[in-house]
Amino acid sequence: MPNLQGPKPGDAAPAFTLPAPGGEVALGAGTGGKTVLYFYPRDDTPGCTTEALDFTTEAAAFAAAGVTVIGVSKDSVQKHEKFIAKHGLGVVLASDEHGTTAENYGVWVEKNMYGKVHMGVERATFLIDAAGVVRQVWRKVKVKGHVADVLRAAQALD
Repeated sequence: MPNLQGPKPGDAAPAFTLPAPGGEVALGAGTGGKTVLYFYPRDDTPGCTTEALDFTTEAAAFAAAGVTVIGVSKDSVQKHEKFIAKHGLGVVLASDEHGTTAENYGVWVEKNMYGKVHMGVERATFLIDAAGVVRQVWRKVKVKGHVADVLRAAQALD
């Protein structure tokens, strides 16, 4: 059963294996690395593009801190490939077309846009340590300055 609230700091990060351009990406027992897992609504929209470009700009700094960055949306692998190519992105983008991982992380939520209620992915980021424990969570993310905050937290992670 999905965790409707999503994991909180100190909780085990829900495991997953998702398709991505170039192969599958996984998080779970035995994957053994620090991870920034960020969920975003849709490829090639203004906020999502800015966030992906910001993570790409800091990709070397995340790598130097021993942190893998994985972006997740419900877009297909093919859409991710086009998005990566169009913007020269340097982060892994995983496809959660069925929404199971979004549900497990509590980011598949009711949204209200211009008075119309619909379900969608909440922009959220999870910092996960090498033991698979969630160390920090950012919900309802505002893109501006977010990647810098996540990088600082990732660099402070032991």
